[in-house]
Amino acid sequence: MTTTSAPNPATPRTSRRILTISLVIIAALVAAFFVFASLYTDFLWFDQLGFAGVLTTQWLAASAMFVVGFLGMAVPLFIVIQLAYRLRPVYVRLSSQLDRYQEVIEPLRRLAMWGMPIFFGIFAGFASAGNWETVWLWFNGGSTGVADPEFGMDTGFYLFAMPFYSILLAFVSAVLLLCLIVTALVSYLYGSVRIGQGELRISKAARIQLAVLAGLYLLVQAVSLWLDRYKTLVAEEDRITGAAYTGVNATIPGMAILAILAALVAILFFVTAVIGRWRFPLAATALLIVASLVVGVGYPWVVDTFQVRPNQNSFQAEFYQRNIDGTKEAYNIADLEVTPFKAETDAAAGQLRDDAETTASIRILDPSIISPTVQQLEQFRGYYQFQDTLDVDRYEIDGSTQDTVVAVRELDVNRLGDSNNWNNRTAVYTHGYGLVVAAGNQRTSEGEPVFLERGIPTAGFLSESEDFQPRVYFGEGSPLYSIVGAPEGTDPVEIDYPRGEDGASETKTTFSGDGGPRIGNTFNKLLYALKFQEAEILFSDLVNSDSQILYDRDPKERVQKAAPYLELDSDPYPTVVDGRMVWVVDGYTTSSTYPYSTSVSLSDAIADSNTASPNFAIDDINYIRNSVKATVDAYDGSVTLYAWDEQDPILKAWQNVFPSTLKPISDMSADLMSHVRYPTDLFKVQREILGVYHVDTASSFAQQDNRWQTPNDPRNENQLQPPYYLSMQMPGQDSPRFSMFSTFIPASAQGTTSRNVLMGYLAVDSDAGATAGEKAEGYGQLRLLEIDADTTVPGPGQVQNTFNSDPAVVRELNLLQQGESQVKYGNLLTLPVGGGLLYVQPVYVQSSEGTQLPLLQKVLVTFGDSVAFEDTLTEALDSIFGGDSGASGGDEEVEPTDPGDGTPPEEGGTDPGTEEPGTGTETDAYQAALAAAQQALTDRETALKAGDLTAFAEADDRLTAAVTELLELEAAAAGE
Repeated sequence: MTTTSAPNPATPRTSRRILTISLVIIAALVAAFFVFASLYTDFLWFDQLGFAGVLTTQWLAASAMFVVGFLGMAVPLFIVIQLAYRLRPVYVRLSSQLDRYQEVIEPLRRLAMWGMPIFFGIFAGFASAGNWETVWLWFNGGSTGVADPEFGMDTGFYLFAMPFYSILLAFVSAVLLLCLIVTALVSYLYGSVRIGQGELRISKAARIQLAVLAGLYLLVQAVSLWLDRYKTLVAEEDRITGAAYTGVNATIPGMAILAILAALVAILFFVTAVIGRWRFPLAATALLIVASLVVGVGYPWVVDTFQVRPNQNSFQAEFYQRNIDGTKEAYNIADLEVTPFKAETDAAAGQLRDDAETTASIRILDPSIISPTVQQLEQFRGYYQFQDTLDVDRYEIDGSTQDTVVAVRELDVNRLGDSNNWNNRTAVYTHGYGLVVAAGNQRTSEGEPVFLERGIPTAGFLSESEDFQPRVYFGEGSPLYSIVGAPEGTDPVEIDYPRGEDGASETKTTFSGDGGPRIGNTFNKLLYALKFQEAEILFSDLVNSDSQILYDRDPKERVQKAAPYLELDSDPYPTVVDGRMVWVVDGYTTSSTYPYSTSVSLSDAIADSNTASPNFAIDDINYIRNSVKATVDAYDGSVTLYAWDEQDPILKAWQNVFPSTLKPISDMSADLMSHVRYPTDLFKVQREILGVYHVDTASSFAQQDNRWQTPNDPRNENQLQPPYYLSMQMPGQDSPRFSMFSTFIPASAQGTTSRNVLMGYLAVDSDAGATAGEKAEGYGQLRLLEIDADTTVPGPGQVQNTFNSDPAVVRELNLLQQGESQVKYGNLLTLPVGGGLLYVQPVYVQSSEGTQLPLLQKVLVTFGDSVAFEDTLTEALDSIFGGDSGASGGDEEVEPTDPGDGTPPEEGGTDPGTEEPGTGTETDAYQAALAAAQQALTDRETALKAGDLTAFAEADDRLTAAVTELLELEAAAAGE
């Protein structure tokens, strides 16, 4: 009888292996799908924006560089490992220790021979992919037509080729060095290299391989040393960036000598590969090391110590001049217009008559202070918000240009409170509404802004146009994402604004633009549900066949993704162009390799009391151009890039990389041209450089006795004073121009306090004109008033101290701070008018507790030694200049203006068409009470000095009564 045995059941080990493999495959598929979802949604976003080519170019470039880096490292490494192993001696006696090593390594040999090249290749591939921009710039860059003063090389070599050659040589050096180390290790393990009995034995095959690799490595070092000669023009030496006397006469020749010596030593290694004698290349290598110490270190030290330092100014003069010229060219300040300015300090009647247009445009509204006021007056609902620092723009109204302070009413879904669920924050509350515009040089009787455009729905000079689109789907505070759009005829669900017709509490709308990828199909819903980690996207009925998803809505972020090669200005600003609300973003091309140009830290130069220190991928630069003006439509998010500086060589190179992404300046409309301006961050960088490089000669530079710095903000001693925009007529100009301004004081020596007197006054013409596709003549012209040293003009810090210590001003301030009031100083403006320098500072009063509503109550003005503290700028100017300055401040009329038809305000809003409280007899009573309080305070101080206690008590009673009356009048006005 025969029997057949049953098949053996699967062992537990086999089952576990199958389960493990299955789980690994599933995990890999899930991870791959997540990666695919991320990449594909990125493509959908770029494709909808019209910049799909930008993304695919980056993908292709990075992928190509990864492959090149991977193969460039893995293939040579694999070849040298294979050669070292296959050409090992077959019959050779190894030590017992090497035998044990081989026993351990042999089972893993195949894995190591393949795994090591792959491992290092992957790292090299990622490193290469990260440098794709450098490679593509080199491939697409061209000449600039400007030669460096040392080698006569075109500066395009330094901008494009030198960075590429540097990373290429570093990569090849790393590959050869790693190949050399791996070859030596494999040769030792398998007996090709033996050490014993006091001698080193190397097989012929190993000798050839090691000698050739060593020769190639030294040859690459020779080329690298030759390239380092050019790098001296972007390295620091003495007080400058660039090769100075020691660099030109010792370092550069020394590098050339070392490069030749390294090449000769490399040849000796190649000879050794043939003849087998190691003595000569090894001895030559030792001599090369000694020569590098003597020629590369010792000789430059001798030249610097015994020639340059005893005669520094004369020996370095030529190279200081190179640095001055190179720096001015790199920062576009070579055309600086310098005017000696002997400031008048005596004020006389009618002195401002020639500057009447300038004084009428002085901006007394401080964009960094009035945001709470605008918030209280124009918020309407808690879920609306305004930026902490508002923006400055200008508009033509009734044929005249008006400087304005502007703010966008944006949505903040974090303030929805109990209504903050997924439906509401994603599909119902989707956008902000309206642009608030206030006249920069006016205020109401109560100190509030005079609005030219305001309210919900909007009312004012902008809303008069039928094309005006007030909805803000894309802004600096927009939600993370919103889902909008619906088929025609569907009832709208998006809250447009909190007011409706026929007594309705709200008006709804449906987004009708093309602002985001379509997500009507299930597959796209799934992708975006994964991207944002919210399943509601997949299952909500609010997502329909016509739905779009809006995300990455910050204007800077959108421009950065569309133009990844740009550094962007820290202050995008809103404006209305041809009826559309748009954000204007300035883009810069930068470099750190411009010859003989001094470096500057972008983050340090840009940071001030209004702007926190930003982060940059490359912070230290020595070349910058405002090469691109970009606009982002606030309604549909469309991005348009304009080539503003078409002569910039770096921009030309990027246009070759990303063709058809930039429009020429000729495509810019007249309305857009009238609202672009000279960018703030570029001006800050230029003023940082001009603190040292306002001089023209090497002798002035060498003496270092005329270095300047930007003063700290008098309101914040730890931060620089920000520049400011004004429409003003500089000395030498025939009419006021919209410009940006800043001041200079002497630079402080290390560890000392700077003397706060004015040394220079810098302005730049920021008005691009109003002609389509054409910059106005003079746009971007930098003008510097160099204050005559014989006239002492106080700097901003001194002026602020004068305001704080003037007895009359202190008395007024004490009155303003009675009760729970708090005084806030506005921006301290410096203006070259009347032949001198006029300082203007608005003063705001707000409650120290609870709801804070800064109201402009007074204006401080000083000219020379005169100080005035009045209710209006016009009164203050007249007070300074003998009772009649000959000009007005633009704020003589403090009655509120009616910008247009509006609707009744809600929740803190005021009706733009009605009279504000606090006018008429109430104002007269308030002024009378204020005058009584001032007089009582003066009488009390006089009695105290005289020791008359009776008069002091009587004055104190009158002061108490006057202050009580003031508080009652304020309470009555607030109640109305």
